[in-house]
Amino acid sequence: MPLDSDVFQVPPGSSAPQQVHITQGDHEGSAVIVSWVTPAKPGSKEVVYWRENSKENQTATGVVLTYKFYNYTSGYIHHCNISNLEGETSRKFWFTTPPKVGLDVPYTFGLIGDLDLSYADKYPLHNNNRWDTWGRFVERNLAYQPWIWSAGNHDIDFAPEIGEPIPFKPYTNRYYVSYKASGSTSPLRYPIKRGSAYIIVLSAYSAASIYTPQNMWLKQELPKVNRSKTPWLIERVSNIAYNITNGDCTPVRDESAPVYIIIGDGGNQEGLATNMTEPQPDYSAYREASYGHGIFDIKNRTHGYFSWHRNQDGYAVEADQKWFFNRYCNQVDDY
Repeated sequence: MPLDSDVFQVPPGSSAPQQVHITQGDHEGSAVIVSWVTPAKPGSKEVVYWRENSKENQTATGVVLTYKFYNYTSGYIHHCNISNLEGETSRKFWFTTPPKVGLDVPYTFGLIGDLDLSYADKYPLHNNNRWDTWGRFVERNLAYQPWIWSAGNHDIDFAPEIGEPIPFKPYTNRYYVSYKASGSTSPLRYPIKRGSAYIIVLSAYSAASIYTPQNMWLKQELPKVNRSKTPWLIERVSNIAYNITNGDCTPVRDESAPVYIIIGDGGNQEGLATNMTEPQPDYSAYREASYGHGIFDIKNRTHGYFSWHRNQDGYAVEADQKWFFNRYCNQVDDY
């Protein structure tokens, strides 16, 4: 897609906010982090917000960051946490707060796997302008609904050969998450609750063996999961299951074991991983090398419905689907 396409255009106005995106701002789902970039000057750090159909405005104040990467200097990156939710050119956006966490609360998640963000690392000198064009490209979606961020291999940006030895510098400056609420020491690993799900995000590109910070944090976090309040336990991590897809392992039948959805269809620069389609071991229910997206629709404490959709179909058709039975609340043999 050419960079002069309308989806990459800078919004009109003097240092107008751009690259707007939101994510959950606390553990429980009663806060939202609103992030945006102003290219020329910092501008206001405030977000004015109000309930739908309300005339009472409220204001939250955020922080402003900048960073340098080789010969690139970022714009002014704003992050503002709006909590307790029930002169410059400005822009208006809207979002819907999630339902209160609960045992039978339904919720629908979109799943876009292996969607590394800017792919700046594939350009000379890790061209960080690509982070800006990416941010403007996806704003039409990210400004209105929260994404749950998980770092991928193309977000590492580790380049000591050009004087950039700090990994994930652009990613962590641009995409704030509420990791400190859980006692995590890194934004690459954090938990959130949403609906009836407890979601734990891990980093496949951080050490995870015994005694490492990630391993120790996960061991402390898992006992906090109360399945009587959040019966669906979901772990999100990139590139963790190659041994499952390539057939180099022998699974053992275990009703308490997790179910793996290996979804890497979000699009990338390397092309489709057709080498993962064969061999297909008997424990693999379905596999296909196509771009697309998945939907995981939690119905209640016992049932969830997963569907997968190909991009090239051009309309909402299910290429594959599967009912899931929550093995904590609905202990049945679904083999």
